[in-house]
Amino acid sequence: MTAATTDKDEAEPLGPISYLIVEFPGSQMTGEGFPILLDLVDRGLIRILDFVFVKREVDGSIVALELKDIDADGQYDLAVFEGVSSGLLDDTDLDDAKEAIQPGASAAILIFENRWAGPFIGALRRGKAELVAAGYIPLDALVASLDSTGH
Repeated sequence: MTAATTDKDEAEPLGPISYLIVEFPGSQMTGEGFPILLDLVDRGLIRILDFVFVKREVDGSIVALELKDIDADGQYDLAVFEGVSSGLLDDTDLDDAKEAIQPGASAAILIFENRWAGPFIGALRRGKAELVAAGYIPLDALVASLDSTGH
């Protein structure tokens, strides 16, 4: 993805935009990762653009879930994320995401800006370089590769 600039500040380049789909088998969510996610936002490392919870029904359909108390402790852990939507994530994307989610499981779908990379990308662009590709290496593939090399 090519870095872009925001309307507010032409000098502030956007970092790469990433997405994650995190599955909760059996729809069992503990909420343990949410304080860490909030810390990443608070420290300015990422900016959440879209955040939605979905459930893939046994029949294969997918439905958006309301934000609620996921660990049943009486505290609404996800209230801080309520209404987080840039409009990037739509029903077509949810339909596409269902292939990654097992029937009967819930998932969080997160689209975020890697803000930590913005200054780096800005420096590259000033030097006439351009980010032309980005991606993730799945952890299983990384472990398999390291295992095959003896590391």
